Amino acid sequence: MHTLIMLGSGAILLALCLLLGYWRNAVALTALWFIPVWFIVAAVNMWVGVTKAGYSVMQEVPFFLLVFIPLTLLALIARHMLK
Repeated sequence: MHTLIMLGSGAILLALCLLLGYWRNAVALTALWFIPVWFIVAAVNMWVGVTKAGYSVMQEVPFFLLVFIPLTLLALIARHMLK
């Protein structure tokens, strides 16, 4: 359930970034800026899973990738389509 919440939150963040880029006529740039921001958010989520929830790093890495990769690909597709 937590993974779905993270994916939904990331999709909302990406939509807000693209909307901000649309207002500033820089959609391609904001789509690229989303990627490092999302990497940090996903890494912090993984860190919380390791330090607070008690999972090992090897248990958390697949979830990190499951959270990070789809939205990164979506941002790159949006950048390509809206460029």
